[in-house]
Amino acid sequence: MGTFYEKYGGEDTISKVVDYFYDLVLADDTVNHFFKNTDMDKQRRHQTKFISYALGGPNKYSGQSMAKVHEGMNLQPAHFDAIVKHLHSALTHFGVSEGDIDDALTKVGSLREDILYK
Repeated sequence: MGTFYEKYGGEDTISKVVDYFYDLVLADDTVNHFFKNTDMDKQRRHQTKFISYALGGPNKYSGQSMAKVHEGMNLQPAHFDAIVKHLHSALTHFGVSEGDIDDALTKVGSLREDILYK
């Protein structure tokens, strides 16, 4: 069936998931303050490339390491968990199967140590 990226329609679909995901994130007072000075159009494009690559798409991601990107933010487990919850909701909203969501969230979870407490 190919990669997750191919199975669900490539970057077009990932872009829609990312847009919906950030709508949820920006409505959540637990985490939205991290984005108050962020160019959200740029952030959405950047995140689409990163998630596309993470889910088996082409490597168009040219950003910094996860540790570097989150440096100085002092993200806590509650913040990380809120982001994971919103990603789960966004993937569910677009009809991604629970098994594939589990796979995707396992990949995201593998980044936890690179993101927290920086």
